[in-house]
Amino acid sequence: MLLLGATLLAYGPALAGSFLWNDSDYVTAPALRSWSGLARIWFEVGAVQQYYPVLHTAFWIEHRLWGDGVVGYHLANVLLHVASACLLALVLQRLGPPPAGSVASNCPSGVAWTWLAAFLFALHPVCVESVAWISEEKNTLSTAFYLAAALAYLRFEEQRSLRSYLLATGLFLLALLSKSVAATLPAALLVLRWWRTGEIEWRRDVRPLLPWCGLGAALGLFTAWVEYRYVGAQGATFALTFAQRFLVAGRTFWFYLGKLLWPHPLVFIYPRWEVNAGALWQYLFPLAALVLLGALWRLRRRSRAPLAALLFFAGSLFPVLGFFNVYAFTFSFVADHFQYLPCLGVVALAAGGWGWLGRALRPPAPRVLGALAAGVLLLLGILTWRQSRSYRDVPAFYGAILAKNPAAWMAHTNLAAWLAEAGRTDEARSHYREALRLRPDDLAARSNVGVLLADQGKFAEAIAQFRALLAVEPRYASAHRSLANALLRSGQSDEALAEYETALRLSPRDAPAWNDYGTALVALGRLPEAVARFEEALRLDSSLAAAHDNLGGALVRLGRPEDGMRELEAALRLEPNRGATRSNLGMALAQTGQLVAALEQLQMAVRSQPDLEEARNNLGNVLLALGRIPEAGEQFAAALRINPHSAQAYNNLGNVAVQSGRLAEAVDYYQGALRITPEYFESQLNLGVALLRLGRYAESRDHFQAALRLDPSNATARRGLDRAEVRLRSR
Repeated sequence: MLLLGATLLAYGPALAGSFLWNDSDYVTAPALRSWSGLARIWFEVGAVQQYYPVLHTAFWIEHRLWGDGVVGYHLANVLLHVASACLLALVLQRLGPPPAGSVASNCPSGVAWTWLAAFLFALHPVCVESVAWISEEKNTLSTAFYLAAALAYLRFEEQRSLRSYLLATGLFLLALLSKSVAATLPAALLVLRWWRTGEIEWRRDVRPLLPWCGLGAALGLFTAWVEYRYVGAQGATFALTFAQRFLVAGRTFWFYLGKLLWPHPLVFIYPRWEVNAGALWQYLFPLAALVLLGALWRLRRRSRAPLAALLFFAGSLFPVLGFFNVYAFTFSFVADHFQYLPCLGVVALAAGGWGWLGRALRPPAPRVLGALAAGVLLLLGILTWRQSRSYRDVPAFYGAILAKNPAAWMAHTNLAAWLAEAGRTDEARSHYREALRLRPDDLAARSNVGVLLADQGKFAEAIAQFRALLAVEPRYASAHRSLANALLRSGQSDEALAEYETALRLSPRDAPAWNDYGTALVALGRLPEAVARFEEALRLDSSLAAAHDNLGGALVRLGRPEDGMRELEAALRLEPNRGATRSNLGMALAQTGQLVAALEQLQMAVRSQPDLEEARNNLGNVLLALGRIPEAGEQFAAALRINPHSAQAYNNLGNVAVQSGRLAEAVDYYQGALRITPEYFESQLNLGVALLRLGRYAESRDHFQAALRLDPSNATARRGLDRAEVRLRSR
């Protein structure tokens, strides 16, 4: 209970922290929240970022318990961390002192040192990245299973019962399917056996672990393939020679050991080293590591504990030492969460050494050592509390990174994207510029700059940005899609459609690109073709709420309101606060005569997104149909404040003026709509009717003729034109 309380206190600042970095890749996506989604987690490679089905099953269960509430995920991580610390103490107690007469019989016994190890692990600040970052539940969960498997295997070593062995194997498999670094457990158990007895026997020690080695090797290699194929650990960044990888491994070993002994500064993204096989000083790191291991081998007759601890540390680090490609190496060769499991060896050695020293010295030295241990734990707890504060929200997170590593280009890029989404475009542009200065070949940053320019209405600049990017990397599908969006918004529809085609040829499974293509076709009035694109987007990703929304809106416009409403309701199940979807659903309900239900949906849309122009216009139209004319006028006026260039709002205000008997005012509004959009059919028609009623027959005739040019089959415009001409002839 003391361990739990201390750990909760130390991680207090992070408990209500935001989703960060790639948490969205781990917290269960909408498409996977059903029972069929759970099956996809287990049986479809690529359904989630990495094939860790036990981990993602845990996230699936957690989402059912607390949805998107961050506190639940953070508490789960802290509790798993505490459970691992307790299991560490139990494993160390199970190991106990070596057999009587052993050359290592001077190793500590008792339980005090094992709980010191548990507290050191629970409160050490290098663990913050694994515990405070929701994505790293893969570390805390796999380590808990790893230690539980070790505990069960140690019982098997004592009892040699099939039941204990099967339990240990099951727990090991759960650890592997949570994170494949658990594949190092068989080697770790052999190291522990050697530490306790000084020897390893094939039949007694190695043979029971051979199935574990096979499982670990298979899943470890499979994870490396997934990292390469699906996560993106490939390309020039990873084109390292064996000599360079050897240099990275040596430096990484000392880096992690140094952070354990002196945890300052701790940075989420450390500077990435320049690896130069021609620089002799870089060989000092691996050579020094080999010298240290050799020296500890020479000292094994006095105590095997230091060598065993370092072998456990280095062996558990092996998957991330640089010999295998890991996507995170794009930013840095090291990260604190990589040593969450490996640090157990050094922590146990430190605690064991402290316990041995306390028994070796005479009173009152043990009490002094106990007080010093308490002081160290207090200091570690304070450092953990301070480090946890940087995980409380997005600005604090990226701010902490850039304060200690201003050259972290990815932090600049991600912070800029967050700022742009928050509407802080000037700050976003500044961070994008800095990211590009640090890494001119950062395609994502260059593309995002173009998106930012397009969102500001600077379409020419955005298009130039995308074209320059594609001149460097013509196969960048996302940039083709963004260029298409910018071209469409600038009125270059033919070129936009060609770019959508190119984007989809390069990335045919990009559901958002199919959705964007469909949106473009809707804008061009090609609704049947748009429906086909939306349906393809949903075939690829049924959780894409925007595609459900757009498909529903298109079906409503095609006169299929019931089908449209089904799609719109599906979009709302995925994103209940999506104002645009509620607006579309409201209009579908209005088309089927359900005005009261439509009014409710549109009011909810406006509450969720007060600045949504479309929802304001639609709500006004329903209020107008219900005879609530003043309220309708308020909604249209609000739409015009949101977008002073809204032709639809001008037209709708004209309708309010007509129903209020203010025909001259209505004419002004309709003319305002046509100044913005000369080919706006409804305004041409409405203006013709208003002018006819005012007796301005010649002008009325001109607008009815314009309406008929836009829609030659419109009966209302034809009747209006006939009446205007009759009036003119009767004069």
